[in-house]
Amino acid sequence: MKRDAVTGGGCLVSAAGVVGAVWLWGASDRTQRHLGNEFENNGQDFGAVLTELPFVFLAGALVPAVVWGLGAWLLGRRRRQESSQFHA
Repeated sequence: MKRDAVTGGGCLVSAAGVVGAVWLWGASDRTQRHLGNEFENNGQDFGAVLTELPFVFLAGALVPAVVWGLGAWLLGRRRRQESSQFHA
């Protein structure tokens, strides 16, 4: 696999991870409770958004990218071992 394809795939996986993580975080009952989805906005706490959302965003971006990079590294390593066996 070419390096540009691996990099592009990692970026796409990372972007999808961010969207998915933020969507799941926003759809959770806990987050809805903090954003005031109760009677007359009781319990509204935007501090949860300011403290949790950056971590959700970073985790959604980093975890899929690390898994993608690890998979690409392992596949590249395996291909190098296979090609060295054929030449020996």
